[in-house]
Amino acid sequence: MNKNIFCYQTPIGKIFIAEKNNKITNLYFKKPENISDFLFFESKTLKYAGNQLNLYLNKKIKFFNLEFDPQVSVYAKKVLNQLKKIPYGTTISYLQLAENISKPTHTRAVATVNSRNPIPIFIPCHRVIRKNGDIGGYSGGIKIKKYLLDLENEK
Repeated sequence: MNKNIFCYQTPIGKIFIAEKNNKITNLYFKKPENISDFLFFESKTLKYAGNQLNLYLNKKIKFFNLEFDPQVSVYAKKVLNQLKKIPYGTTISYLQLAENISKPTHTRAVATVNSRNPIPIFIPCHRVIRKNGDIGGYSGGIKIKKYLLDLENEK
């Protein structure tokens, strides 16, 4: 089965979401360079994911009801699974993330996995910040990371 991709207009700009076999594989903040590897088609899965994303960005939902299939290593899947457990409106440090996978000396490695998360927002890597409270980097840019953190902390 082909990988499908579709573009959605959101409050944070255009977002490209990709899926294969009814599971989300990628979220891009700009048109991916390898877009020709995809079929530009809004499948039911992508339509549902796009709707969920807009509901989240408009503060209508706090959780995503989607299936994911990130194409990453076993180690990276372990880190991404921990990211999914970080509650809405909560942040943890890279050290805490490393401790959560029982690898407290792997702070740099989990930070690298976090920065390469192929499905940001849906797998909430934006909820990981530096131990000193600095928000750190983000694949979508610091402005979007700050937006997402502020969105989740609005009362």
